[in-house]
Amino acid sequence: MTNPYLAPRLPDELPSDPMHWAEAWIEAAAEQRVTRNPNSMTIVTVGDNAVPSARIVLCKSFIADPGYLVFYTNYKSNKVRELLQNPNVAVVFHWDTLGRQIRIEGQAVRSPANESDEYFASRDCGSQIGAWGSDQSAPLESREALIAQVAERALKFGVDVAHNRDLTVARDQPAIPRPPHWGGVRVWASHVELWLEGTDRIHDRARWERSLSKNDDDTFTVGAWTGTRLQP
Repeated sequence: MTNPYLAPRLPDELPSDPMHWAEAWIEAAAEQRVTRNPNSMTIVTVGDNAVPSARIVLCKSFIADPGYLVFYTNYKSNKVRELLQNPNVAVVFHWDTLGRQIRIEGQAVRSPANESDEYFASRDCGSQIGAWGSDQSAPLESREALIAQVAERALKFGVDVAHNRDLTVARDQPAIPRPPHWGGVRVWASHVELWLEGTDRIHDRARWERSLSKNDDDTFTVGAWTGTRLQP
């Protein structure tokens, strides 16, 4: 059966919820391996200087209902510092091979600790050591200094990086806890735009929006989506 979410055009009557379409597009890109990292996305933050900053991160979870995505990072990084100053964020997925693009705008909050713990435990030993070993966005004297820093911190967990560089397949790995400065960030969507490439640049494009109301924890109360078809 053909997946209706993967149709070459948006239906005449726009979907009531764009997140399930976005989820299907992300899953299709992953299944088809259209790029080395089909879950890569550009994320744009704005600090207190009002200057936007963009970089590529990997979307590790996409939760269509209630409507947020998750990426993981160092909480001391520039992107998180800016999100603390201004939680408004914009995200773009683009797959040129598929002729599809998703734009998401919304609010960023830290993931619950148990979510970050679970994901960190699933990573290979090398990636776990890397999270402890790098002070993301901090100035660096040299590449050699970084390697030495990683090796020194790895030894605290009983891992000898100097004599075992291939930590992804190393056996008898020690249990490494998640660094308190590393974890997930949830982006709750308030605006979603779906774009489908069309012949002669007559693309198919629609935008949805909804209200977000921050709760006392890391969740939001969300309103209903309303969609509008846009000229390309």
